[in-house]
Amino acid sequence: MASPGTGLMERPAAPGAVPTRPAPPERVPTTMLWALPPVAVLALVFLYPLALVVQESLAPGAYAEVFASASFREALVTTVWLAVAATVGCLALGFVLALVIAFVPFPGGKAVSKFIDVFLSFPSFLITLALLFLYGTVGMANGIWTDVTGDPAGPFRFLTTPWGVLLAEITYFTPFVMRPLLAAFSQMETAQLEAASSLGARPLRIVRQVILPEALPALAAGGSLVLVMCLNEFGIVLFTGAKGVTTLPMLVYSKAILESDYASACVVAVVNVALSVGLYVLYRGVSRRAGA
Repeated sequence: MASPGTGLMERPAAPGAVPTRPAPPERVPTTMLWALPPVAVLALVFLYPLALVVQESLAPGAYAEVFASASFREALVTTVWLAVAATVGCLALGFVLALVIAFVPFPGGKAVSKFIDVFLSFPSFLITLALLFLYGTVGMANGIWTDVTGDPAGPFRFLTTPWGVLLAEITYFTPFVMRPLLAAFSQMETAQLEAASSLGARPLRIVRQVILPEALPALAAGGSLVLVMCLNEFGIVLFTGAKGVTTLPMLVYSKAILESDYASACVVAVVNVALSVGLYVLYRGVSRRAGA
């Protein structure tokens, strides 16, 4: 028994038992301090200007006036159908070109693959200017037509139409689909293709049943990127000179710069941002279900 005044005797530790140590204090304040600089920069550079745009769009009657205008509805329809059509065209053309570069050996294939990486750094207006030099009103194609036929006006005038904008967007954005596809094709095992070929499968069947399933995540990633970029494209529409083609970014420019109607311009900008974010969230949900 314990002697009086000494209290209860401590039970001896079991042999081999590791003494427990008190848990270290949480470092929440330190973590918050590390997070403050990037959050502050993000708030200053992005969130604050966005909040100003949203605040300006909340002017009395601004949304009702913009939604009731025929120019806004026309710009919305034009923006969506151009973006969807350009995305479909980029997916089809990019898939075919990536197949050729990845699986069809030809001289200069590696150089073409590297050029795609360089092409991604080109500004969109540069590609548009190149198309203008080729197919513009005074471009090379019309010049050759004039020299051959003597007709002062050449037949190539489609660049100032929606089809010219669509051609320019497909030309510029196709490499954004090819890049993830080429990365996906480089990781494919050639044994699968050789086994399918040895079993008598034709090239189209191999593409449909072997290559295409492996390329679906890359197609989804590249297609979603192209869709969002086409929804917000401004330089291509401006440099083609397509006066009859008004997209949402062009409408923002027209309202803000030409008409000085900042409230309406902010309303159109908010709608454009909401449309882009909504499509991105939809893509993320679909890709998460598909396991991409």
